[in-house]
Amino acid sequence: MQDFIAVGRRKSAVARVRLTPGTGKRLINKVPMKLYLKRETLEMVVEQPLNTVGMSDRFDVHVNVNGGGLSGQAGAIRHGIARALVIYEENLKSQLKKPGYLTRDPRMVERKKSGRPKARKRFQFSKR
Repeated sequence: MQDFIAVGRRKSAVARVRLTPGTGKRLINKVPMKLYLKRETLEMVVEQPLNTVGMSDRFDVHVNVNGGGLSGQAGAIRHGIARALVIYEENLKSQLKKPGYLTRDPRMVERKKSGRPKARKRFQFSKR
């Protein structure tokens, strides 16, 4: 029995994903997925790559994830699961690439600039 391990990233979240042949158990940071993610939409995001290839009940998913918020973590887990599925079977790459599950979302928080309260916001201008 072999594990398929991959890393997924999104915003500042990093997810280390381990797919094990099994019955469909989902653990995130040693907590069941339903308790960890709290929102159904985030659970759907995590399940997308497995549902696309029709293997949602063939693998147990164990994830260690840190950094970012719940939404970024869900995206990182999705990315990691998709990469692990490609390691499991190279033929799935085209199925997972088309909806964009293998693409690392490059959008990050813009850094704060000096002389401004936030990245782009400016202090109120007063002519007099």
